[in-house]
Amino acid sequence: MFISFEGTEGVGKTTLIRKLYEYFEAAGQQVVLTREPGGTPLAEQIRSLLLAVNHSESMSSDTELLLMYAARAQHIQEVIQPALKQGKLVLSDRFTDASYAYQCAGRGLSKDKLSILNQTFVNCMPELTFWLDAPIELGMSRARERGELDRFEQEKMTFFSRVRAGYEELSLQYPERVKRLDATQAPDRVFEAALEHLEARI
Repeated sequence: MFISFEGTEGVGKTTLIRKLYEYFEAAGQQVVLTREPGGTPLAEQIRSLLLAVNHSESMSSDTELLLMYAARAQHIQEVIQPALKQGKLVLSDRFTDASYAYQCAGRGLSKDKLSILNQTFVNCMPELTFWLDAPIELGMSRARERGELDRFEQEKMTFFSRVRAGYEELSLQYPERVKRLDATQAPDRVFEAALEHLEARI
């Protein structure tokens, strides 16, 4: 099974993924824990380019999108597909929904560009996606507490409002796959809510 985790900054994705990883491992399931952009050595190098704040020139939205998909193509071929073929459970911190939310809804890029990239390079999709949702102000407050902000985290509140709206649109378009979790709750409650969806699915 392939499960992805989505949301704006500071909503607790990492905490939930770690809790589910430990839960499934304790149950004897083989689990692969991965992330986007990243997941392989080469894709992690691309991640560094995407998150860096000290570029000598501004990164265009098209460049950002293509770098995301360069990392994603490597990630799918080297990590996700092999793990699924071996019957493992894949937990990925972000996947294609993030590109819709951040690059289309957030940056304003055409959905057609994303559709072409998905059709060309993405040959697997999550069976289940957890969208951790919280007010932008709360998420950014948490992100600032973690330390220095990366290039995305330094965006304006209006950008993240568009991203959040993009996730909401996806949850309405794909209600069977995208499940909203109230990320204002305590981590244990978010974990319990995720388990409820998983038990209903399995």
